[in-house]
Amino acid sequence: MSQTTPETAVVPPSPLLAQPGAVAGEGLDAAVAWHYGDPTREQRLLEEGLAVVDLSHRAVVTVTGPDRLSWLHSITTQHLSALPPRRSTEALVLTPKGHVEHALHVVDDGETTWLTAEPGTGAALTAWLRSMQFLLRVETTDRTADFAVLGEPVDREGAEGEPVVWRDPWPRLAEGGTSYAAVDLDHHPGRDRAWREVIVPRDRLAAEVGDRPLAGTWAAEALRVAAWRPRLGLETDHRTIPHEVDWLRTAVHLHKGCYRGQETVARVHNLGRPPRRLVQLHLDGSGHLLPAAGTELLDGSGRRVGHLTTSVRHHELGPVGLGLVKRSTPVDAVLVAEGVTAAQEVVVAP
Repeated sequence: MSQTTPETAVVPPSPLLAQPGAVAGEGLDAAVAWHYGDPTREQRLLEEGLAVVDLSHRAVVTVTGPDRLSWLHSITTQHLSALPPRRSTEALVLTPKGHVEHALHVVDDGETTWLTAEPGTGAALTAWLRSMQFLLRVETTDRTADFAVLGEPVDREGAEGEPVVWRDPWPRLAEGGTSYAAVDLDHHPGRDRAWREVIVPRDRLAAEVGDRPLAGTWAAEALRVAAWRPRLGLETDHRTIPHEVDWLRTAVHLHKGCYRGQETVARVHNLGRPPRRLVQLHLDGSGHLLPAAGTELLDGSGRRVGHLTTSVRHHELGPVGLGLVKRSTPVDAVLVAEGVTAAQEVVVAP
C-alpha cells in the first residue's frame, strides 16, 4: 500500500448503492454512490442542510485504554492529551521526513477515541498504531466492519446520548495552528461550509438515513473543493508536507512535544517556504469532459508546473478543481490540463 494513496479494493460496496438512480463512484469513492441521478439538485440539498452523504467506505478505528489520548498525542501532529469528550479535531501521521501518511478525524467519547480515515486504510492504520503501542495501556481495533460513516451538512458537535460525531474544524484556526492561506478567515470560502461525520452501526446504515434525501460524493466533493479543503490521496502524494495544502491550520499543533516528522514541520515553518502550493482552478467548461486527477498542469510555454488533484462540476462555480503547483509559478499564469485551460485562484500564498 502506498503511504498516501489509500487502497480501496478491500472496501465492500455500500448497500445504499441499491437506492433508485444510484451510480457508483470511482477511485477512492468506488464503494459508494457518486450521485443518485441528479447531482446538481443533490448539491443544492446538501448546501441547504437537507441531504445526507453515504461515507460508509471510510475506515473506522477505535483506541481504548487509559493511556489512549496521551499516546496518540505523542505520535501525531495534534495536541490530544487533554482532548475533552465530544470535542472534534484532526491529526496527521507523518513519515520521518515529514510527508503526510495518514489523516485522522478524531473524537473521544470519554471512554473510546474514535478515528475515521480514508477508505481502505483501516488495516494499515491499525497495524501501524499497534506497532507503536509498546507497553502502554491502549488497545487499537479496526471497527470498519462494524461501523459506518454518514456525512451531514451540520455544524454541531455530538451530544451525550447521540451517536459519535466528528465535526469538521475546517477552516477555523485551531489552537497551536497557523494559516498559509492567501485570505483571512472572514474571506475564506470554507467559512460557511457545515460538515460532520456521524458514526453509526453498519447494520443500521439505511435506518439512520431514514427518509432524508441522499446526496452522492459528487456533491460532497464539489462543496469540499469550493471550501479549499484538502483530502488525503487526492491533494497529497508521496512527498506532500502539511504546509503545501494549508493543513497547519487545523491538523498541526506547532507548540507540542516531539512526534515523527516534526523536524520538517518546524524547519519549513520557521526557516523556509513549502516547495509547492495548493491552488483552486477554474476550468474551461466548454468541453464535455473534465481532466482527471493526476493530469499534468502546464504553463504557457508547455512546461510542467504541477498536477491536478481533484476536478468536479460545482452547481454555481461550474467546472472547478484543486491542484498542486510549484511555489514559483506566477499566480496570474493560466495553466493547461489536457488541453483545458485553468485560471488559478491562490489558496496557499506563494
